[in-house]
Amino acid sequence: MHLDKKGRSLLGLASILLGFLFIILIKAQGAAGSQVLLQETAVPSLIKTEQENQQLSIENDKIQQELLKYAQGQSASALINQQVQETKMNAGLIALTGPGVRITLNDSTRAATGEEDPNKYYIHEEYIREIINALWNGGAEAIAINGQRVMTNTEVFCGGSFIQINGTRQMPPYVIGAIGDSNNLSAALKFYYVWARLGEFQDQYGITRKLETLDSVTIPAGKLRDYKYAEPVKEGT
Repeated sequence: MHLDKKGRSLLGLASILLGFLFIILIKAQGAAGSQVLLQETAVPSLIKTEQENQQLSIENDKIQQELLKYAQGQSASALINQQVQETKMNAGLIALTGPGVRITLNDSTRAATGEEDPNKYYIHEEYIREIINALWNGGAEAIAINGQRVMTNTEVFCGGSFIQINGTRQMPPYVIGAIGDSNNLSAALKFYYVWARLGEFQDQYGITRKLETLDSVTIPAGKLRDYKYAEPVKEGT
């Protein structure tokens, strides 16, 4: 078939249009394919990210639980230490300081003459025992005599020229320290007959009976007692 010049021009133009449309079609398919490929790769990536977030959340919960256990352990340890400290205080096993009173008792520097009773010129163990009872009654929280802590097993008795306290020989002057409300302690002392009697002996025979109220009194720690025969009662017996 022979085309004239006009026909050939139309055919060439149609070929160009078809080629252009073919190129557009290929690009459109390529873009669609890329979009599908992007979606196919994005979905697994999102799933993986979500799984990682879940794992991090689980690990964070574990860390929080461990921190809570640690804090509870610290609190329990602090509570145990506090209870041990309070127990040692109640047992008299640690030194204490606080406001209170100091009492000084001393023998007379004078000697008995004639028919005077020489015993009235000396400080006896019963005076010390009654003063200790008065101080406890006045709310004393800790007491010491010449640096000897008064414990549940403290003995105070006369050994002749000395007074034995906690197995030690103590000589005058006898300095008694007590921690507590100084007003209550002073009032309790003055309530007991022995305090007034010592005042009379001070005037008549020259013994020393001195009471001081102090902002700070230091009481030393006591010592543990050895138990050879006693033992704790078992529960349920």
